[in-house]
Amino acid sequence: MSQPHARQRGSKNLWINAAYEMLVSDGIDAVKIMALAKKLNLSRTGFYWFFTDLKELHAAMIERWENKNTGTLVERCNRPASNISEGLFNLMDCWLDPSLFDAGLDLAIRNWARVDDDLQRLVNEADSLRIKAIADLFERHGFPSDQAHVRSLTVIYTQIGYISLGVEEARRGRLARVQHYVEIFSGTVPSTTDVEGFLARHI
Repeated sequence: MSQPHARQRGSKNLWINAAYEMLVSDGIDAVKIMALAKKLNLSRTGFYWFFTDLKELHAAMIERWENKNTGTLVERCNRPASNISEGLFNLMDCWLDPSLFDAGLDLAIRNWARVDDDLQRLVNEADSLRIKAIADLFERHGFPSDQAHVRSLTVIYTQIGYISLGVEEARRGRLARVQHYVEIFSGTVPSTTDVEGFLARHI
């Protein structure tokens, strides 16, 4: 049975989750220790069981973003694929499955980086890793390096645009368009087998 003081301080993940929700909904300026304690109905001193200060909490939130978004995107690009269309569909899973890639968190981090130069450097590094992972995917499937790089930029900038503009689409409509994005990005018409395999994962 948990002790009363344990309930009052919660858990590390509980504080991080609350901070994440506040960041996504209200921005980094809203992420304050007292506000988090009130949101969680916990003692303010409970925060200090897990974090030295707010800066350490910020670092934990950034680490979550790096692992979940950049880490997953790179992993999807590195999955075995028999052709470029299959490889791009593996990547496109990120845009359709929030458990793979958190678009709200990505936007919140980018907005935060506008007022934090150190974080902006991390965002730039993350974008470079993402671009390289996608360019490497194109190169593995026979595209010349300069063309692979430009195609990877097109993929990344398109998705950043989607997130930044807050585009809202009916899920079925977006799913139906993904195969056309894959064709535009790669210059190759995806096979029926690849399209059906992708759709089966999301319908």
